[in-house]
Amino acid sequence: MNDTKKKIKKRLRNLQSLPTLPPIVAKLTKLIGDENATAPQIAALIEKDQVLTGKVLKMVNSAFYGFPRRISTVSNAIVLLGFNVIRTLIITASIFETMQSNDLSLWEHSLGVAAASGILAQRLELQNPEEVTTAGLLHDLGKVVIRSEFPELYQKIIALVREKKIYFLEAEREVLGLDHGEIGRLLANQWNLPDRLLEPIAYHHHLEKARKFKKEASIVHFADIMTRAEGYGSGGDPWVPPLAEKAWKLLKLKEKDLEEIIPVFEDRLLELRFFTLEMRNESLKGNTRSG
Repeated sequence: MNDTKKKIKKRLRNLQSLPTLPPIVAKLTKLIGDENATAPQIAALIEKDQVLTGKVLKMVNSAFYGFPRRISTVSNAIVLLGFNVIRTLIITASIFETMQSNDLSLWEHSLGVAAASGILAQRLELQNPEEVTTAGLLHDLGKVVIRSEFPELYQKIIALVREKKIYFLEAEREVLGLDHGEIGRLLANQWNLPDRLLEPIAYHHHLEKARKFKKEASIVHFADIMTRAEGYGSGGDPWVPPLAEKAWKLLKLKEKDLEEIIPVFEDRLLELRFFTLEMRNESLKGNTRSG
């Protein structure tokens, strides 16, 4: 293991600032682990934190989940999304804020991948499509960490992509000794995220490494390529990477499926553009107030 890789792994183990978990998360995790816990009990706990309540409702009503009606209570959000997704959204709330304020193009790319993941999961009739959506939302978690915690190394990666005309993933390995999928896996492990979320985050570029959730990892990979092809946001590459043949074979999608999926996805992207515009305006207002 090279020195840079060792330093990164050590920093990740001691990571405090990303995310700064609200005290409520420990209580929430304990309650979710209780087999007898009910959605109203969990909702009551979340609703004790107004900021957290606002974040959960904003996320559940955004276009990447694509629910046809507006969800106005945390209880409804829990019933629709499930305990794992709600817990993950709360744990990663500060990640989303970091992305919105520091890297809007990566944030938009992540929203697009989330939307495409959900559409594909529903089309393929997977259980818990909302969890696959959330995995899509978090698939580039490692990139957020690299940018916020290792800014000098991040700039080296960007420079290498331009100079050598290689993919971001290759540049990460050259500079760091590991890639954003592995960093995402380490962080997801620390947060005790379920394997259904962890494997697509960790292995959307290495489908052969996925064990239990190969289909979910393949969906996130496919969604990543779809979003890049539409030019929505940026994952850091100046061109669209090739689709892994393994994903195509595993998902067994036909051309007819894509002909029906792509217009739905494009409509969802249009909704997302309004969502990100609203978020950007809110961020600008916040900066004006603090200034």
